[in-house]
Amino acid sequence: MSKLYIFAIGGTGSRVLKSLTYLLASGVKCNSEKIIPIIIDPDAANGDVSLTTNTLRSYQKIRKSLSFDTNTSNQFFKTEIESQTPNFRIKILNSDKKFKDYIGLASMDRTNRALTSMLFSEKNLEATMDVGFKGNPNMGSVVLNQFQHSDDFKTFASSFSQNDRIFIISSIFGGTGASGFPLLLKNLRQASSELDNHQLLKKSNIGAISVLPYFGVRKDENSEIEKSTFISKTKAALHYYEHGVNNDVNRMYYIGDDINRDYENNEGSTSQKNDAHFIELASAMAILDFANESVTDQNEVREFGINKNSKNISFPDLDGNTKNILFKPLSQYYLFNLYLENKFSKTFDQRFSAELGLNSNFLNTEFYQELKRFNKGFWTWLVQMSSNERGFSPFTLELTNSEIFNAINGIPLKRSNWKGVKNYERFIEFLNKSLKYDERGKTIEDRFIDIFYNTTNLLIQEK
Repeated sequence: MSKLYIFAIGGTGSRVLKSLTYLLASGVKCNSEKIIPIIIDPDAANGDVSLTTNTLRSYQKIRKSLSFDTNTSNQFFKTEIESQTPNFRIKILNSDKKFKDYIGLASMDRTNRALTSMLFSEKNLEATMDVGFKGNPNMGSVVLNQFQHSDDFKTFASSFSQNDRIFIISSIFGGTGASGFPLLLKNLRQASSELDNHQLLKKSNIGAISVLPYFGVRKDENSEIEKSTFISKTKAALHYYEHGVNNDVNRMYYIGDDINRDYENNEGSTSQKNDAHFIELASAMAILDFANESVTDQNEVREFGINKNSKNISFPDLDGNTKNILFKPLSQYYLFNLYLENKFSKTFDQRFSAELGLNSNFLNTEFYQELKRFNKGFWTWLVQMSSNERGFSPFTLELTNSEIFNAINGIPLKRSNWKGVKNYERFIEFLNKSLKYDERGKTIEDRFIDIFYNTTNLLIQEK
């Protein structure tokens, strides 16, 4: 199988990448041998980027303790995520100098200074670039054009192989994504002969998703970001994409929403931490759609839709194919998370714990502590999506809920199949039954994950 390189541009790119990471952790199918994320964002301290890189590193640490082969039944953390650049990022030469100093305005002759003043406003010229481009793609186009010369981009080109694929995530209504996507695409399709594998890059299968407005920002007189410009920027960019971008992409995805919530108007840095949104999960589904299907040379455009225009959706509101992809893996990982949080430390006297050698010492291992950190992020991701606009609430999000099999919203329990013990007692009964699948030659971490994957799989099937 091939590698899939994912370029995540700007804050939206990072948030979509985070959603993809949680989907892969739950075992959603991905046909690529490994995923290689590459984040492009000049805002070195961007809070969304930091959260995503921490999630990716946590995933890697957990998976490193697990083993997978053709006989492995466990699908949790199955897809390998590899980092080829420090913190998954391409370093962009950026500083806290003003944009006018970056372009050398003071040294320009009179004619060029006049042209520059037509292209860039006084605010543009006086803006510093340490937090990105503040919704100004005209600035981003100038600065981001340099990443093709970076050592990180050269490393990517050197590792690219025949049959590898590329996917690009960007928003269309801001500054970094709207400017970075066309530039990156140009540098791939017109790859410099100085780059290794430049011929492969030129002919590679490229997919991309362009995220249209799906949130707003509150009015702030001191901010250069104004949500009233989002639509006009989107229209202008779409017109350009139609003629200058779409033909260079094998498969182009578009997504947006007319129901949206206004976030705090943060121009960047550590304060930019937008709540998780269903649009980002759906965008991650576009990546998997691209990875799991054969792609022809014919240019194709796809969009995403739901069955019901509801402000708060659950599994039944999704198209049948989307529901089939998400329902079982997310439900299994949800149950796995609930059991670890509420019951695991109290069941070391059970047969499955004794057989696997699980005891209180396991709770303090580096593996389990990392898993707890990752699962805390997974739960926060679910909570934020459920409370956002448009909301996605597939589960009842109460950690103390004991009715765990009635917690999948919109999916009624098949009570005829349930006799005798229920809830966590039923879970324990199935954990003990799953011992017949236990492979004793494996590590305790493998056996631990395997038995919980097999148990949740059987429970969901019975439900």
